[in-house]
Amino acid sequence: MTIATARAVIRPAQRLACASSLALLLGGCAGGLLKSDAAAPDTFRLDVVATMIPAASTASSTAGLAIAVARPRAAAAIDTDRIAVHSAGNRFDYYLDARWAESAPQMLQQNLVGALAATGQFGGGVMTAPARMPTELLLDLELRRFEVVTAGADAASSGAAPVAHVQVQASLVDSRRAARVTSFVSEASVPASENRLSAVVVAFDRANAQVVSDIAARVQAAAAALPAK
Repeated sequence: MTIATARAVIRPAQRLACASSLALLLGGCAGGLLKSDAAAPDTFRLDVVATMIPAASTASSTAGLAIAVARPRAAAAIDTDRIAVHSAGNRFDYYLDARWAESAPQMLQQNLVGALAATGQFGGGVMTAPARMPTELLLDLELRRFEVVTAGADAASSGAAPVAHVQVQASLVDSRRAARVTSFVSEASVPASENRLSAVVVAFDRANAQVVSDIAARVQAAAAALPAK
Protein backbone atom coordinates (compact mmCIF):
# COMPACT_ATOMS: atom_id res chain seq x y z
CA MET A 1 0.00 0.00 0.00
CA THR A 2 1.70 3.18 -1.15
CA ILE A 3 1.32 6.46 0.70
CA ALA A 4 2.26 9.90 -0.58
CA THR A 5 2.90 12.66 1.93
CA ALA A 6 1.46 16.12 1.45
CA ARG A 7 5.00 17.40 1.01
CA ALA A 8 5.64 14.94 -1.82
CA VAL A 9 2.75 15.90 -4.07
CA ILE A 10 5.19 17.33 -6.63
CA ARG A 11 7.93 14.83 -7.36
CA PRO A 12 11.40 15.82 -8.51
CA ALA A 13 10.89 13.74 -11.64
CA GLN A 14 7.94 15.93 -12.55
CA ARG A 15 10.03 19.10 -12.60
CA LEU A 16 10.73 19.15 -16.32
CA ALA A 17 14.28 20.35 -16.77
CA CYS A 18 14.63 20.66 -20.52
CA ALA A 19 16.88 23.66 -20.82
CA SER A 20 19.40 22.42 -23.35
CA SER A 21 17.60 23.84 -26.37
CA LEU A 22 14.22 24.88 -27.69
CA ALA A 23 14.13 21.74 -29.83
CA LEU A 24 14.56 19.54 -26.79
CA LEU A 25 11.88 21.51 -24.97
CA LEU A 26 9.35 21.01 -27.73
CA GLY A 27 10.32 17.52 -28.81
CA GLY A 28 11.37 15.85 -25.58
CA CYS A 29 9.40 17.52 -22.83
CA ALA A 30 6.16 18.05 -24.72
CA GLY A 31 6.22 14.43 -25.84
CA GLY A 32 6.70 13.31 -22.26
CA LEU A 33 3.66 15.27 -21.19
CA LEU A 34 1.49 13.53 -23.75
CA LYS A 35 2.64 10.02 -22.84
CA SER A 36 2.87 8.40 -19.46
CA ASP A 37 3.69 4.90 -18.34
CA ALA A 38 2.21 5.54 -14.90
CA ALA A 39 -0.87 3.46 -14.10
CA ALA A 40 -4.10 5.38 -13.57
CA PRO A 41 -5.10 5.56 -9.89
CA ASP A 42 -7.97 3.42 -8.64
CA THR A 43 -11.14 5.50 -8.35
CA PHE A 44 -13.83 4.99 -5.70
CA ARG A 45 -17.25 6.53 -5.09
CA LEU A 46 -19.25 6.36 -1.87
CA ASP A 47 -23.00 5.99 -2.36
CA VAL A 48 -25.77 5.68 0.19
CA VAL A 49 -28.37 3.03 -0.58
CA ALA A 50 -31.82 4.65 -0.63
CA THR A 51 -33.33 1.85 1.45
CA MET A 52 -31.07 2.86 4.36
CA ILE A 53 -32.89 6.19 4.64
CA PRO A 54 -36.19 5.99 6.56
CA ALA A 55 -39.04 7.53 4.60
CA ALA A 56 -41.42 9.93 6.28
CA SER A 57 -44.13 7.84 7.93
CA THR A 58 -46.81 10.51 8.02
CA ALA A 59 -47.68 13.57 5.98
CA SER A 60 -46.25 16.73 7.53
CA SER A 61 -46.95 20.42 7.14
CA THR A 62 -43.67 20.73 5.23
CA ALA A 63 -44.52 18.16 2.57
CA GLY A 64 -44.66 20.86 -0.11
CA LEU A 65 -41.42 22.60 0.87
CA ALA A 66 -38.18 22.54 -1.09
CA ILE A 67 -34.74 22.12 0.46
CA ALA A 68 -31.31 22.97 -0.92
CA VAL A 69 -28.15 21.20 0.24
CA ALA A 70 -25.06 23.40 0.30
CA ARG A 71 -21.65 22.13 -0.75
CA PRO A 72 -19.89 21.44 2.55
CA ARG A 73 -17.11 23.78 3.57
CA ALA A 74 -13.89 21.92 4.37
CA ALA A 75 -10.22 22.50 5.11
CA ALA A 76 -7.97 22.29 2.08
CA ALA A 77 -6.47 19.01 3.30
CA ILE A 78 -9.79 17.19 2.81
CA ASP A 79 -11.35 19.40 0.12
CA THR A 80 -9.81 17.10 -2.45
CA ASP A 81 -10.39 13.87 -4.34
CA ARG A 82 -7.38 12.31 -2.60
CA ILE A 83 -7.94 9.74 0.16
CA ALA A 84 -6.51 11.30 3.32
CA VAL A 85 -4.51 9.46 5.96
CA HIS A 86 -3.93 10.95 9.43
CA SER A 87 -0.94 9.16 10.94
CA ALA A 88 0.83 9.28 14.28
CA GLY A 89 2.55 12.56 15.05
CA ASN A 90 -0.21 14.54 13.31
CA ARG A 91 1.23 13.64 9.93
CA PHE A 92 -1.23 14.06 7.06
CA ASP A 93 -0.67 11.87 4.02
CA TYR A 94 -2.61 10.54 1.03
CA TYR A 95 -2.89 7.20 -0.71
CA LEU A 96 -0.77 7.56 -3.82
CA ASP A 97 -2.62 5.25 -6.22
CA ALA A 98 -6.23 5.90 -5.21
CA ARG A 99 -8.73 8.71 -5.64
CA TRP A 100 -12.36 9.52 -4.86
CA ALA A 101 -14.51 9.98 -7.96
CA GLU A 102 -15.24 13.54 -6.78
CA SER A 103 -13.88 15.70 -4.00
CA ALA A 104 -15.01 14.59 -0.54
CA PRO A 105 -17.32 17.62 0.02
CA GLN A 106 -18.98 17.20 -3.38
CA MET A 107 -19.49 13.47 -2.79
CA LEU A 108 -21.10 14.16 0.61
CA GLN A 109 -23.37 16.82 -0.93
CA GLN A 110 -24.57 14.40 -3.61
CA ASN A 111 -25.16 11.66 -1.03
CA LEU A 112 -27.28 13.97 1.12
CA VAL A 113 -29.34 15.18 -1.84
CA GLY A 114 -30.12 11.56 -2.69
CA ALA A 115 -30.82 10.63 0.93
CA LEU A 116 -33.23 13.51 1.53
CA ALA A 117 -34.98 12.90 -1.78
CA ALA A 118 -35.44 9.24 -0.78
CA THR A 119 -37.40 10.27 2.33
CA GLY A 120 -40.22 11.61 0.14
CA GLN A 121 -40.80 14.37 2.68
CA PHE A 122 -39.83 17.37 0.57
CA GLY A 123 -42.46 17.63 -2.15
CA GLY A 124 -41.02 20.91 -3.40
CA GLY A 125 -37.80 19.16 -4.33
CA VAL A 126 -34.32 18.47 -3.01
CA MET A 127 -31.61 20.43 -4.82
CA THR A 128 -27.97 21.36 -4.65
CA ALA A 129 -27.24 24.93 -3.59
CA PRO A 130 -27.21 27.45 -5.08
CA ALA A 131 -30.54 26.35 -6.56
CA ARG A 132 -32.03 28.07 -9.62
CA MET A 133 -35.33 28.42 -7.82
CA PRO A 134 -35.70 29.71 -4.24
CA THR A 135 -36.15 27.05 -1.57
CA GLU A 136 -37.77 27.35 1.82
CA LEU A 137 -35.06 25.36 3.60
CA LEU A 138 -31.27 25.23 3.38
CA LEU A 139 -28.99 22.56 4.78
CA ASP A 140 -25.68 24.25 5.59
CA LEU A 141 -22.72 21.91 6.11
CA GLU A 142 -19.12 21.83 7.25
CA LEU A 143 -17.08 18.69 6.62
CA ARG A 144 -14.67 18.55 9.55
CA ARG A 145 -13.17 15.10 9.16
CA PHE A 146 -12.97 12.72 6.22
CA GLU A 147 -9.86 10.68 6.79
CA VAL A 148 -8.47 7.33 7.82
CA VAL A 149 -6.51 7.31 11.08
CA THR A 150 -3.56 4.99 11.62
CA ALA A 151 -1.65 4.15 14.78
CA GLY A 152 1.76 4.06 13.11
CA ALA A 153 3.87 6.60 11.27
CA ASP A 154 1.95 5.79 8.08
CA ALA A 155 -0.72 3.40 6.85
CA ALA A 156 1.78 0.99 5.32
CA SER A 157 3.79 0.45 8.53
CA SER A 158 0.90 0.52 10.98
CA GLY A 159 0.28 -2.83 12.62
CA ALA A 160 -3.32 -2.10 13.55
CA ALA A 161 -6.09 -1.73 11.00
CA PRO A 162 -6.87 1.91 10.13
CA VAL A 163 -10.11 3.59 11.26
CA ALA A 164 -12.25 5.71 8.90
CA HIS A 165 -13.52 8.93 10.49
CA VAL A 166 -16.28 11.15 9.10
CA GLN A 167 -17.52 14.22 10.98
CA VAL A 168 -20.00 16.84 9.76
CA GLN A 169 -21.45 19.97 11.33
CA ALA A 170 -24.97 20.44 9.94
CA SER A 171 -27.40 23.35 10.30
CA LEU A 172 -30.95 23.46 8.94
CA VAL A 173 -32.00 27.01 8.07
CA ASP A 174 -35.56 28.22 7.44
CA SER A 175 -34.96 30.73 4.65
CA ARG A 176 -38.48 32.15 5.00
CA ARG A 177 -37.66 33.45 8.46
CA ALA A 178 -33.87 33.65 8.15
CA ALA A 179 -33.75 31.45 11.26
CA ARG A 180 -31.71 28.42 12.20
CA VAL A 181 -34.02 25.48 12.92
CA THR A 182 -31.45 23.07 14.31
CA SER A 183 -27.71 22.56 14.39
CA PHE A 184 -25.78 19.43 15.32
CA VAL A 185 -22.65 17.39 14.74
CA SER A 186 -22.89 13.95 13.17
CA GLU A 187 -19.90 11.63 13.18
CA ALA A 188 -18.92 8.03 12.75
CA SER A 189 -15.76 5.96 13.20
CA VAL A 190 -15.52 2.57 11.53
CA PRO A 191 -12.41 0.35 11.75
CA ALA A 192 -11.27 -1.39 8.59
CA SER A 193 -11.26 -5.18 8.72
CA GLU A 194 -7.58 -5.19 7.70
CA ASN A 195 -4.80 -2.84 6.69
CA ARG A 196 -5.60 -2.85 2.97
CA LEU A 197 -6.96 -0.11 0.72
CA SER A 198 -10.02 -2.15 -0.27
CA ALA A 199 -10.92 -2.65 3.40
CA VAL A 200 -10.32 1.05 4.12
CA VAL A 201 -12.76 2.04 1.37
CA VAL A 202 -15.40 -0.30 2.84
CA ALA A 203 -14.89 1.32 6.25
CA PHE A 204 -15.24 4.77 4.67
CA ASP A 205 -18.42 3.61 2.95
CA ARG A 206 -19.97 2.51 6.24
CA ALA A 207 -18.91 5.62 8.14
CA ASN A 208 -20.21 7.87 5.38
CA ALA A 209 -23.52 5.98 5.25
CA GLN A 210 -23.98 6.31 9.02
CA VAL A 211 -23.39 10.07 8.92
CA VAL A 212 -25.60 10.67 5.88
CA SER A 213 -28.43 8.57 7.34
CA ASP A 214 -28.16 10.35 10.69
CA ILE A 215 -28.23 13.81 9.09
CA ALA A 216 -31.19 12.90 6.88
CA ALA A 217 -33.16 11.56 9.87
CA ARG A 218 -32.47 14.65 12.00
CA VAL A 219 -33.35 17.02 9.17
CA GLN A 220 -36.59 15.09 8.61
CA ALA A 221 -37.56 15.41 12.26
CA ALA A 222 -36.70 19.11 12.46
CA ALA A 223 -38.52 19.94 9.22
CA ALA A 224 -41.64 18.02 10.29
CA ALA A 225 -41.93 20.24 13.36
CA LEU A 226 -41.93 23.46 11.34
CA PRO A 227 -45.18 25.40 10.83
CA ALA A 228 -46.79 25.34 7.39
CA LYS A 229 -46.11 28.09 4.86
